[in-house]
Amino acid sequence: MEIVILPDAQAVGRAAAARIAAVVRAKPDAVLGLSTGSSPLGAYAALRERVDSGALDLSRASGFALDEYVGLPAGSEQSYAATIAAEVTGPLRMDPARVRVPDGGAHDLEAACADYERAIRDAGGVDVQLLGIGANGHIGFNEPTSSIASRTRIKTLSERTREDNARFFDGDLEAVPLHCITQGLGTILEARRLVLVAQGEAKAAAVAAAVEGPLTAMVPGSVLQLHPAATVLVDEAAAADLRLADYYRWTVANQPSWQRVD
Repeated sequence: MEIVILPDAQAVGRAAAARIAAVVRAKPDAVLGLSTGSSPLGAYAALRERVDSGALDLSRASGFALDEYVGLPAGSEQSYAATIAAEVTGPLRMDPARVRVPDGGAHDLEAACADYERAIRDAGGVDVQLLGIGANGHIGFNEPTSSIASRTRIKTLSERTREDNARFFDGDLEAVPLHCITQGLGTILEARRLVLVAQGEAKAAAVAAAVEGPLTAMVPGSVLQLHPAATVLVDEAAAADLRLADYYRWTVANQPSWQRVD
């Protein structure tokens, strides 16, 4: 696992964008794993700068969102389908027909989950998956105790996650859905590359547990330890609890040139 400590949130976003751009340059029809929430916004903003300048073309890329709420009204602004359209597909000039989000309004939710797994497989798998991490260590909506082998499925959101996400619902906790569809930890681990971003002191404990703690279902983010090509990009505040922070800085400073991403 590569751990990179950066000075601030903006630098985290730029570093994540650089890694995603490198994948797309090598494979213009790459399949991107798309995350929502506040953590990846800096990465999307930095990708947009590259697209707007002509340095990056995502028109042939495909995308799969990590998760979606269950039971929101059709067209809800709080849905992740709306979020992906507004913050990713449009600004990054991706083809909407190539970007999928789990169907949280499906009549048969279990069938929708199985269909989503099939769609990822039929697309050839995810080339690079962008991830955030929750304060309780969740990735996607895989809450603590999620099976490490789990696939796309229905999950019940924890009160902590609902409280954290209430800000997207004008602070109304009761408006935050109780259930979601999320890619499983096993699904996420099949992506060829993982890029996790975290900013701010509120994420420090989760980052340390995921990176330096034991592999455990109690900290879903710790599954990144199993992946052969996982990168964790954090700002100074999110790195505050890392015991080996000096070592991570040392390794980055002494990377061979062929490992560096610009």
